[in-house]
Amino acid sequence: MPMLTEGTLIAPSVLSADFTRLGEELDSISDADYVHYDVMDGHFVPNLSFGTAVLSQVKAATSLPIDVHLMVANPEECARWYLEAGADAVSFHWEAQTHAARLVSLIHDAGARAGVALNPATPVSVLEAIIDELDLVLIMSVNPGFGGQRFLEGTIGKLRTLRALCTSHGVRPLVEVDGGIGASNAGVVCAAGANLLVAGSSIFGTTDRAAAIAKIRTAGDLGLAREA
Repeated sequence: MPMLTEGTLIAPSVLSADFTRLGEELDSISDADYVHYDVMDGHFVPNLSFGTAVLSQVKAATSLPIDVHLMVANPEECARWYLEAGADAVSFHWEAQTHAARLVSLIHDAGARAGVALNPATPVSVLEAIIDELDLVLIMSVNPGFGGQRFLEGTIGKLRTLRALCTSHGVRPLVEVDGGIGASNAGVVCAAGANLLVAGSSIFGTTDRAAAIAKIRTAGDLGLAREA
């Protein structure tokens, strides 16, 4: 499963796919690096999405690793379910956890990558004690719960703060950004420190998904070059 990277990784969000044609939709994003799979419980966020049965079918239908994003009030319990269903990476929200280190260990023990997601209002500083254990950090660039929202510009400063924290600890987790991402802002986001971009409507809202993925990746790579 991709982790450290010198280029931009793309994770199309199936929340924006046509659920009646999910197999075809997955085929159309084969040039991506991950499938981003949002789990919403109607409690932590005001929406519902996919369960483990759908994840098992997605896993069987694609060779891409599955990046599960738990937007749930009980991540300790849910993580087990989605790991058993085939998740390759699991990110849980800092705002919902009760024992982050223990949950990270549970995910690692299952052979998956572990990540923490931060809502827009949550500061990067909460990760100080656990950043060394994380494979990825997911920065929400919209308020979670719905696709198709506009990118929050305050995300850029937050990414720079996260980059400084990682540098001070000598670690290089994947830095994932989720919400309002497209070719128009991929460059500035990656220049600020991101290297894994979740994109929903900017990929699934087009007729040529391979071209959309390539366009976002190229813009992101230009941003990473500016960062370097």
